[in-house]
Amino acid sequence: MSDRTASRTAQRRRHTSESTVEVSIDLDGTGRSDIDTSVPFFDHMLTAFAKHSLTDLTVRATGDTHIDAHHTVEDISIVLGQAIREALGDKAGISRYGDALVPLDEALAQAVVDISGRPFLVHDGEPAGFEFHLIGGHFTGSLVRHVFEAITLNAGLTVHVRVLGGRDPHHIAEAEFKAFARAFRQAKALDPLVDGVPSTKGAL
Repeated sequence: MSDRTASRTAQRRRHTSESTVEVSIDLDGTGRSDIDTSVPFFDHMLTAFAKHSLTDLTVRATGDTHIDAHHTVEDISIVLGQAIREALGDKAGISRYGDALVPLDEALAQAVVDISGRPFLVHDGEPAGFEFHLIGGHFTGSLVRHVFEAITLNAGLTVHVRVLGGRDPHHIAEAEFKAFARAFRQAKALDPLVDGVPSTKGAL
């Protein structure tokens, strides 16, 4: 049985010719964040993720954003996923599942998270053309799905994200990130009724 008082924290770093990324995470935090990705809208989304998942998060990143935000956003998401996986440890005592439905004005998004150890993403419902829209002048709508893909793969999560409605691209993206955050908050939470790993296999 895992020690429930053990720290669920991680620090990860990634350096390539395209970006340098440093991430520090505490899954049992209060939602504090210190984010500087050099991509302002992504700063906003990661700040929302930290706040609504009750995860303390520090991100420092620089990259070739003069070319495109894609490389930097992708690498941050990879490192964040790796940090989440490391911080979860053996996953003993976690609730495992989370489900959240989050509105933002006219937009509505649902996210379901299973800390399964099996990476899988189902992502649908964004309106036609969303992927081409520049949000904040520097963040294409297509990057929203790409962020979830990278986090899911590297954290070992099963994630379903559905956009149920929305018109404004900023609102749609933010509703998706907040729904994911709220679902992850439930899934990572320690459940006093859970003894060991919540799986009939004995491992996640």
